[in-house]
Amino acid sequence: MTELSYVHGADTRPLLGMTIGAAFDATAALHPQQTALISRHQRIRWTYAEMKARVDALAAGFLALGLEPGDRIGVWAPNCAEWALTQFATAKAGLILVNINPAYRLSEAEYALNKVGCKAIVTAVAHKTSEYLHMLRELAPELSGSRPGELQAKRLPHLRWVITLGDQDHAGCLAFHQACDAGAPADAARLEEIAAGLQFDEPINIQFTSGTTGFPKGATLSHHNILNNGHFVAEAIKLTPGDRLCIPVPLYHCFGMVMGNLGCVTHGATMVYPAEGFDPLATLEAVQEEACVGLYGVPTMFIAMLGHADFDRFRFPALRTGIMAGSPCPIEVMKQVIEKMGMHDVTIAYGMTETSPVSFQSGVGDSVERRVSTVGRIQPHLEVKIVDAAGRIVARGETGELCTRGYSVMLGYWDDAAKTAEAIDAAGWMHTGDLAVLDAEGYGNIVGRIKDMVIRGGENVYPREVEEFLYRHPAIQDVQVIGVPDARYGEELCAWIVLKAGESLSGDEVQAFCKGQIAHYKIPRHIRFVEGFPTTVTGKVQKFAMREAMIAELNLVVEKTA
Repeated sequence: MTELSYVHGADTRPLLGMTIGAAFDATAALHPQQTALISRHQRIRWTYAEMKARVDALAAGFLALGLEPGDRIGVWAPNCAEWALTQFATAKAGLILVNINPAYRLSEAEYALNKVGCKAIVTAVAHKTSEYLHMLRELAPELSGSRPGELQAKRLPHLRWVITLGDQDHAGCLAFHQACDAGAPADAARLEEIAAGLQFDEPINIQFTSGTTGFPKGATLSHHNILNNGHFVAEAIKLTPGDRLCIPVPLYHCFGMVMGNLGCVTHGATMVYPAEGFDPLATLEAVQEEACVGLYGVPTMFIAMLGHADFDRFRFPALRTGIMAGSPCPIEVMKQVIEKMGMHDVTIAYGMTETSPVSFQSGVGDSVERRVSTVGRIQPHLEVKIVDAAGRIVARGETGELCTRGYSVMLGYWDDAAKTAEAIDAAGWMHTGDLAVLDAEGYGNIVGRIKDMVIRGGENVYPREVEEFLYRHPAIQDVQVIGVPDARYGEELCAWIVLKAGESLSGDEVQAFCKGQIAHYKIPRHIRFVEGFPTTVTGKVQKFAMREAMIAELNLVVEKTA
């Protein structure tokens, strides 16, 4: 009988049946003097006991401001200690934390705040080119003439509180330290009552997915979703109490706040923030100077660190593990991370925001070959199946859509039953839209997105396969392959290539490198040499933007579908 592409992560380790607040308190009680958080750019170092005192004060302060369990509170800021305090304080008070992408501009911020009805927002005043408070004043000019907590804005009708980071006072706003000091003994007592009554299946976090069309959807996640995912992700990298984990990935994303913060808290480990945003030099310095055991990043971050001019002066004797995830991980980059950074136990993780996020992860005991060619095996207590277009499970080794089920699947998209029903079927399976293959031993491989698959002259081409081949060229540092319209074949392949420093290459030489090595229909017809790719703030490459740019550059005709 043919073995089907279905796996179940049976495990003797139980799920954590508690809220995030309860888990945080338990770790603080067990490891009170252990360093909980190091925010290097802020010169902050807190033990778990110190951080708990600050979390409790902020949670009581939120209650003093009139926020009630179930209210939504946004956080719009780069990586900082206040972000972490807000994450755990909202969880303890039963407030729903809404992650606002630091890259959002006016219309996006307005949509996000109104979609979920944020009653309060914790915001940085500015970061790099983002003037957050200025944008809020554009959306709500009434703010300047309002008393803190009494905002009545036409365009942001739900918003009452704007809480700003930093010590400076701003008209209509409450400074973060004032929110921390707002709670009275009665608020602290009420906080204990609320915490005791919270259920772990209640929503606690909303994260907006970055859709390529239409408005972002608010994936609604529970305590149970993200606490357990953070816990088991950290289990997979063998994180232990006292270990220091470098977190240069953004906190607004699951990679930072779940895999990073919650992974550390569930294991008594230390969260290390190198900078407000990703900076390769700051990250290398943090890993070395803080003796970090683990490091997280998306492939583009590791490429930037490996390619930094000062890379060779750094030594990482403590570094052994971590995670490379967020987008397909080039095999050559993975090999360099192991060989040059000493991350012999580095793992690959795969997932999506809607699944809290991780579904597959390699193990530290997996062979290097497994870790560079797959996304590992199913996470504990989850199920995965690979299905064809008709929804039937395919045989092992065949390509189909990856579907996952279990504790990690989101509660749904906020206030969008129709989109939720499209994503999660009647049997509870989350349809990821990713094309995957499951081998005989249960290891998964992501071969592309359904929407990214290129059909050239009737042949299905998976861009990932072509990218992996091109990474073998010694002059190529990074590459992305997309499909563009073609009058003869329907679609043709296009490669955007970033060369290594000091290297030169022509399009003809790239095609010659491919000839005889891969099928003729997989050889890119269009080749562009670029400095970088359009990406989201988390480092995910936006292939749709590349496709649009090529359509415009080549003046291609896009056939409309019914």
